[in-house]
Amino acid sequence: MSALLEVVDNGTVIGFDIDDIMKYHGPGFPGGVAHAVKVLERALPVLSPDAPAERRDISAVTAHRGPGVRDTFEAVTRGVTEGRFTVDSALERPERGETLERYVFELTYRGKTVRLEIREGFVTDEFIALGRKADRTEDEDERLTALKQEMADRLLAAPATEVYDIVG
Repeated sequence: MSALLEVVDNGTVIGFDIDDIMKYHGPGFPGGVAHAVKVLERALPVLSPDAPAERRDISAVTAHRGPGVRDTFEAVTRGVTEGRFTVDSALERPERGETLERYVFELTYRGKTVRLEIREGFVTDEFIALGRKADRTEDEDERLTALKQEMADRLLAAPATEVYDIVG
């Protein structure tokens, strides 16, 4: 298995690739999974530059509410069940507009914290508008499913350094 993300669990290095995470998550929100993978790819080498991080020492706070993000952090860090993953709307950046405002993450590892924000061009206005629309039609649901996969493909094709900026 080629590891996309590596963490340590009690002295054992564990590698997760996108297929592993999608098996855990299921097919519902591939874009959210891709976002969380890019966040972890970007943050973990900064938080633990010399070796893979101990998975149970990683915590995350985000404004992103999606199940793909949550499930990725659970699979890789066990942070959801162990109380180290929090969704906090106070992190939202409304000045960045509805499309980008919730793509904010703060990861902490052994006292060091990094804040990440999405760059423009990876999330579309159409995706956000359709995702937040109540009472979608069947055609709109199909379009949203296609947009989710398009976003996931766009994210996974790009290096994490081009997707998320470390800010602050």
